[in-house]
Amino acid sequence: MQDITGTAVGKPIQRIDAVEKAAGTVRYIDDYTLPGLAYAKLVKSSYAHAKINSIDLTEAWKVPGVRAIITGKMFPFHIGPILADRPPLAIDKVRYYGVPVAIVVADHEYQAKRAAALVKVDYEPLPVVNSVRDAFQSGAPLVHENSGQYMKIIDNVYPVQGTNIGSHIKIRKGDFIKTWEACTTKVKETYSFSLSDHAALETRSTRVEIKSSGKVIIHTTTQSPFTIKKVMNQFFNIELGNIIVHTTIVGGAFGGKGTVQLEPLAYLASKAVGGKMVKLDYEREEDLITAPCHIGVEATIALGTNQDGKIIAGQYTFLIDSGAYTDQAAGITRAMALDCTGPYNVPNVWCDSYCMYTNHPYATSFRGYAHPELTFAVERTMDQLAKKLTIDPIELRKMNVIQPGDTSPTQSVITANNIGDTLKCLERAKELIHWDAGQRVEISKNKIRAKGISTFWKTSTTATNAQSGAILKF
Repeated sequence: MQDITGTAVGKPIQRIDAVEKAAGTVRYIDDYTLPGLAYAKLVKSSYAHAKINSIDLTEAWKVPGVRAIITGKMFPFHIGPILADRPPLAIDKVRYYGVPVAIVVADHEYQAKRAAALVKVDYEPLPVVNSVRDAFQSGAPLVHENSGQYMKIIDNVYPVQGTNIGSHIKIRKGDFIKTWEACTTKVKETYSFSLSDHAALETRSTRVEIKSSGKVIIHTTTQSPFTIKKVMNQFFNIELGNIIVHTTIVGGAFGGKGTVQLEPLAYLASKAVGGKMVKLDYEREEDLITAPCHIGVEATIALGTNQDGKIIAGQYTFLIDSGAYTDQAAGITRAMALDCTGPYNVPNVWCDSYCMYTNHPYATSFRGYAHPELTFAVERTMDQLAKKLTIDPIELRKMNVIQPGDTSPTQSVITANNIGDTLKCLERAKELIHWDAGQRVEISKNKIRAKGISTFWKTSTTATNAQSGAILKF
């Protein structure tokens, strides 16, 4: 028998869905329709922060075909993957522009949309928390007045009652304060990253049906079908075996379809119409303003060295913009703290990573779990330090890169198995980009080629008992 092990390495392999996608014949969740399907549309907040005084449904109910209208009072509970701080529908107040306030279910999509536009919500505007820096200030308006009372789904989340801190992760290693005073060279830099959107070509969409047997059938565009099962089990008391999640081809996600938002809403809509299959999808504008987005970050890095250029102290402060709810930003806050130094040996560390509530759309995973932002902040500061020390940036990194026998910020011992040979990696990168030929090379009168160097590491913060599964086909 011919051994074909490894024959695919270095060769172009056609994706199994390439032809269908190129031909435009792929069917996504939103492309499916069925006879008797009901349609749901959301009523969304027109304020970023406001009390809900009343919701008037009178005119909405007059639209022909309307079968149900659900408000937050009908499910006055909170859900969330790490900290249960998010009501599926706003209760008492809204915390970001576009947050779902009510759901209208009708026989046809145009009817649901028309009725949703006729729902009248009386708001009392509240001061808006518009940045992590504002949120961090003493006396800032509170996005959540009772954050300390929310149920923890995962133990290592630490909300601070009476503040806008959804979680605070602290790391202390060595004696930073004493060592910082002894540093001969110091740099301190601050970087800011704005919120952004995943902007997948396919907007979020789902269909939910509740069978008379108690089975809940969910068709959805998701990266995390088992997370949906977990959330529906935890917060709606549905047996795991009764939750069936179908996922077709996903038209882009980048982390944004790993969180769970539409499925609980569609479940509530289906329940309100006797279990009938209900379709709920976002138009492009809704996908941008209502769905979860990419975190914003303000990162401050301070590094101190001895007379030889060896980093002996580092202070790292991260203000993560989680928006109105913590969602995955609470986990991102922890991940940034665990990897705060980058792959460098820093014996004395002082790190504070804050998950901050603001009146922005809430944030979730996005390609790297904040490590691109962390890496930019650390590596840019390393370049500034090299400049101040008048040391070649690669040489500074080689002097300080973490190696087997060193310890991480959390004092885990590094081994060759989990770090590899970082020195050799740097040397090879230097060779490949012809570093010594110059970092700024003029190609022509109006064109230059610039070079930079960066190291990167990313450790997993996934729980050791994380759900997983496999399908074997013979």
